[in-house]
Amino acid sequence: MQKILNNEQETCAFAQQLAKTLKFGDVIALSGDLGAGKSVFARALMRALGVKDEALPSPTYAIIQEYEGVLASGEPCKVAHMDWYRLEHAEEVEMLGVREFFEAPWISIIEWPERAMNTFPASLTHITLRYVERDMDQRSIEVG
Repeated sequence: MQKILNNEQETCAFAQQLAKTLKFGDVIALSGDLGAGKSVFARALMRALGVKDEALPSPTYAIIQEYEGVLASGEPCKVAHMDWYRLEHAEEVEMLGVREFFEAPWISIIEWPERAMNTFPASLTHITLRYVERDMDQRSIEVG
């Protein structure tokens, strides 16, 4: 599925709709160029999952940030936000022990998943955000 999002508000609304469908063990992989909106999408998704932390910083330097959240069903969950931008090899991802985040009670949101695509479980939702050349506020979003 591919769609045009006209602005940041529509990007956040899309993330909120996605959050309503998530269940334990789901993994959301966010791809796209620098500045394409991966972190905006991730923060909107975490807020929709009930994450209360005010800052929600990008985990670029920490690599993994952990939060408490709530599924649409009302069940508490844990949310892992990962940013693999600084990692160069799949082995580095494996050394972090990320597979534990791919099962209950976790929902995982990963920016720059290309670093280790062979690491993911079958329940992966891969989202790609791209600039739209004719309007720099718009983003093309592809969900696969």
